[in-house]
Amino acid sequence: MKYRIPIIILILILAAVLFSMLTNQTQQPPDVNTDEIRTQAVSTYASSLTETLAAQPSPFVTPTWTSTPLILTATATPATTTPEASSTPNDCFNLMYVEDVTIPDGTNLKAGETFTKTWLVQNTGGCAWRAGFTFQHFGGDAMRGNTVVLTEAVPTGAKRELSIQLVVPSGINGIIESAWRMADDTGTFFGDTLTVQILVGDVTTPAVTSTP
Repeated sequence: MKYRIPIIILILILAAVLFSMLTNQTQQPPDVNTDEIRTQAVSTYASSLTETLAAQPSPFVTPTWTSTPLILTATATPATTTPEASSTPNDCFNLMYVEDVTIPDGTNLKAGETFTKTWLVQNTGGCAWRAGFTFQHFGGDAMRGNTVVLTEAVPTGAKRELSIQLVVPSGINGIIESAWRMADDTGTFFGDTLTVQILVGDVTTPAVTSTP
């Protein structure tokens, strides 16, 4: 009888230890919501992915280029013009004035009056004046004169008279001058310039006084 009580106490102690062990083994951690864990994991991954993409430039975004304007300086180059070649007189042709045959300079004529001016000239060049050479207006008032065409050659050293029919202009008073010149078959003038100078209307010539 005296051994039964300790045994019972020992059994109770063992039972308590076993119960305590069983209790610890049967205790489970609180229920875990796996869906919520998955959602948080996906959200965390998406957040990290967004931050990574934001840190790197997207290949689909067109880069913005900063352009520096190009300044061009234009340097004006003056245009160069080549002068047209002018006709050069042939040294072989020459004409020398000899004298006035008619209407000497200073002749007084009336407006509208027709007259013929004649000059005596000489061919002083080394070549003959060929038929077809012209005697034409060169300056001043043409006085309705027409170009004269040589119908025959004038040899070197020969003298000839050149005549032009002219008309005194109307409505002009004073000195009127007309100039004429010989030209070869290319239209190039040569030799002396022949002129006619007339007076029209009342023209007072100032008297020349000598100083004692």
